[in-house]
Amino acid sequence: MKIVVGLGNPGDKYAYTFHNMGFLAAECLADRLGVRFSRRECDALIAEGYIRGEKFIIAKPLTFMNLSGVAVKQLIKKYKAEIKDLMTVYDDIDIEKGSVRVRQSGSAGTHNGMRNIIDTLGSGEFPRARIGIGKPPEFVPLADYVLSEVPKSERQVIAGAIEKAADSLEQFIGGV
Repeated sequence: MKIVVGLGNPGDKYAYTFHNMGFLAAECLADRLGVRFSRRECDALIAEGYIRGEKFIIAKPLTFMNLSGVAVKQLIKKYKAEIKDLMTVYDDIDIEKGSVRVRQSGSAGTHNGMRNIIDTLGSGEFPRARIGIGKPPEFVPLADYVLSEVPKSERQVIAGAIEKAADSLEQFIGGV
């Protein structure tokens, strides 16, 4: 059993914002694997399938970013998964726009959604893929930046990063 959780905010107004990179990578992975987000459980939208006989779950929490740990903890409990069977994917302002970094464990850094997950689970010992969105422009508050829509001029770079992050997620669940 593997659980992939893309972090983001539900609703059309957030659909293609910098803070929804995790949702976009989760959707990319689901499309590749031919599964759909078809039901709601554990405060998340869920897509599920099997690769080589092993079940996987792809989730998009509906709790909004800063309470992502609520959904993650419910998913781990419901599916009797271990923390090492969880992988998250999310945006990161501390990484160059369009870059992807994968780590096997670590801290939350500056990301409130990850901080909530680590606090809720009591551990940061699970892999994560971070999609670089870069720092906000000068004089733009962080919250305004991450909740702003990705400009059309940057979408190709961001789309490439989403694909690269989805590669890591697919490898994690055993699909590559």
